[in-house]
Amino acid sequence: MEEYKANQELSQAIQENRKLLRETLGKFFLDLAKIAFSTMVVGSIVSIITGQNPSASWCLAIVGFGTTCVLIFIGYKMIKLKGKVKIWHR
Repeated sequence: MEEYKANQELSQAIQENRKLLRETLGKFFLDLAKIAFSTMVVGSIVSIITGQNPSASWCLAIVGFGTTCVLIFIGYKMIKLKGKVKIWHR
């Protein structure tokens, strides 16, 4: 009975660690999305407004917007995963 209880506690601790890892990775990707948006999109819009090489700035804005969307999607999926991914443990 003691062994069963110890296994249950270990299993619960592993599940909590997995959840914490998923949330941390999700937040990391959301932070990357914020950085990508602020550097690529906002920076290129400022370049467009000032008139410095508008065609390259538009391309950078589009790539930045796409990158931001992909990173937001990855972060959202990481946070919303519910035990579907196995994380190796002993």
